[in-house]
Amino acid sequence: MSLDNYVTLGRSGLRVSPFALGAMTFGEDPGAAGTSVEESERILARYLDRGGNFIDTANFYTNGHSEKILGDFFGCSPGRREHVVLASKFFTNLFPGDPNGGGAGRSAITAQLHQTLRRLQTDYLDVYWLHNWDRHTPIEETMRTLDDLVRAGTVRYIGFSNTPAWVTAQAQTVALLRGWTPLVALQVEYSLLARTVEGELAPLAADQGMALVPWSPLKNGFLSGKYRRGTDVVDSERAAFVGGPNDDEYTVIDAVADIADELETTSAAVSLAWLRARTGTVVPIIGARRLAHLEANLAALNITLRPEQLHRLDKVSVPALNYPAELNGDMRAMLQFAGTTVDGQPSRVYPPLLASDVRY
Repeated sequence: MSLDNYVTLGRSGLRVSPFALGAMTFGEDPGAAGTSVEESERILARYLDRGGNFIDTANFYTNGHSEKILGDFFGCSPGRREHVVLASKFFTNLFPGDPNGGGAGRSAITAQLHQTLRRLQTDYLDVYWLHNWDRHTPIEETMRTLDDLVRAGTVRYIGFSNTPAWVTAQAQTVALLRGWTPLVALQVEYSLLARTVEGELAPLAADQGMALVPWSPLKNGFLSGKYRRGTDVVDSERAAFVGGPNDDEYTVIDAVADIADELETTSAAVSLAWLRARTGTVVPIIGARRLAHLEANLAALNITLRPEQLHRLDKVSVPALNYPAELNGDMRAMLQFAGTTVDGQPSRVYPPLLASDVRY
């Protein structure tokens, strides 16, 4: 498999590569653990040369430098920009003292998009993500504004990131009922070490035909293969920022490493291959501070996990989901079909509920 084996992004006609390239690390601005302009451009060029076409950034990544690096790159390559799927995000306020400089209100969205388009040197975005939930703006205002931008041609598709499932469901319902542009994808934290998305957001995405676009698919590098019990990580700039794995996380890390040894590949490749094997359309965002990191991640394109290996990873990383997920699962198994099987889902009879005990 290669990066030009495209998939459609949710319920849309937009074709994207099986891995998106995350540009969060592009730029070396103060306070950002990024990489140089030159290395950023090498990473970007290699991704595109391998057939990749889906690039993701945000207005505040490296204080706006990430968007500018991308804009300068495509500005020097006339005609290339329209052949990539360029995505960015709004929400973060970059203007201290201005309460309307960020968020998801009409004025803020419009201003942020203008600034993003200027830095990217383009007149439209292929995907525009809400980066976080704005509790102070009605969701109807956000969705209507995004629909207006789509109708104006400055945005092609829209998605949400880091937003509660109930807010996302409300937004999608409002859009569908009013004939506005619906969400086609959700950008979420998702990895073998972060699976709580499976409680609410992943089922919502499946029901609505939305793609999942996982960020941090290697969980801050914990699943890259660099972290092993009893060893120190000395080549990661993020290690000091995020700390190290805990005992439970090391249990998952060890299982991933064992399967990587079986397949003669890397832990990163196994972790990314597991994500791509999840139900529905899952397009992980791979990040890189060095060209070698990109190449290591792309090795996952050639990995197919066996059912037994997938089961081992599923079992060792099973998440603790919020109420009522566990109760719903138990109740369905016990009571829903009264010992019959429906749509391949079996259930058992709860012991006290026997026909002779039912009072009519």
